[in-house]
Amino acid sequence: MNKGFRKKENSKDTVLVTGGAGYIGSVTARELLDNGYDVVVLDNFVKGRRFAVQRNLSFAREKDKKFILEEGDMGDTDFLGEVFVRRRIGAVIHFAAFIEMSESVQRPALYFYNNIVNTIHLLDSMVEAGVKRIIFSSSAAVYGNPATVPIREDAPARPINPYGYTKLTMERMIRNYHDRFGLEWIAFRYFNAAGASLDGKLGEAHFPESHLIPNAIDMASRGKKVKIFGKDYDTADGTCLRDFISISDLARAHRFALELTGKEAINRPYNLGSGKGFTVGTIVREVGKAMGIKTGAQYVDRRPGDPDKLVASSEAFRRATGWEPRDSDIGMILRTAAEWYRHRPKETLENKPLPLVDEEEIAGKIRDELTRNRVIPQTLKNEILEKLNHS
Repeated sequence: MNKGFRKKENSKDTVLVTGGAGYIGSVTARELLDNGYDVVVLDNFVKGRRFAVQRNLSFAREKDKKFILEEGDMGDTDFLGEVFVRRRIGAVIHFAAFIEMSESVQRPALYFYNNIVNTIHLLDSMVEAGVKRIIFSSSAAVYGNPATVPIREDAPARPINPYGYTKLTMERMIRNYHDRFGLEWIAFRYFNAAGASLDGKLGEAHFPESHLIPNAIDMASRGKKVKIFGKDYDTADGTCLRDFISISDLARAHRFALELTGKEAINRPYNLGSGKGFTVGTIVREVGKAMGIKTGAQYVDRRPGDPDKLVASSEAFRRATGWEPRDSDIGMILRTAAEWYRHRPKETLENKPLPLVDEEEIAGKIRDELTRNRVIPQTLKNEILEKLNHS
């Protein structure tokens, strides 16, 4: 374990969790509350869920910790700045982003604005308030189609869809703010968060749902074949190979990152995953075993932007902190996911489509925001606009 790692006890720090009403954000907020932190959740509920906030509020009361919701949009820079003034934030964990690969191909401008521009707003507010640490929720999508697996952090970053590009760009911008203002950062590139919290209170609540495991559970429970996108990938059974990591392991890693010190251990990306790869076809069969039913598959065309194989090497973060993916056995993941499916609140089925916007108008706002910024280098600004124009 890295000598710079320290474990906080009875911390009085307040952490801002952007997107804290979402799937990973809400479970991470609970992990923080359970380990001595006060938490401020910032969410606009375009994708977030109110039941997650209410359940975490009840949990915070049990733990005698502060849990505050700031409802608003990161596109509102006045609101964002006021949050930092009101709440005396000590650090930020940044989850707020749109996350669907295929959707990003269809709506690139909206993804660029929400993911890239709103991150600029967040970084500017942090600098203004003197907040020095950000833990960023990046993605394995930054690697595109990797040449080798398991993937290490020094693998070339070559995203093949707008979503992956926005995540890589967000990392690069955070580096720019580190270079200019000394902002400390850690970016987590992770691989298919899955399952539910171990207490059964929080789980996936996307609707429409695009993630494999909840979709497979839903289809199998209704006696329908599970849709599999593509069967001609370079894998054993022709379906995509993926690394699934428990949501509780991810949440714990984010807490560890807040507590990580030492110049050699911070200001860098880390992969997070179980280190084990399962094809989509295998997962569909394992879902059937977990539920005690027979599952079938319906093969359809590939989705645009899906890489063949994504499996993580998390050795760097393990060495730095002693973190281990202790809850990421695929059987445990599927059991918690199935239990969550059976008892999830009705709100999880409320539709959460992307907002309808004029993509050309949004593209103009992106250009204006980049022009105003004095931290991001012009070369990166030009690249962002070129990528947007060709997406």
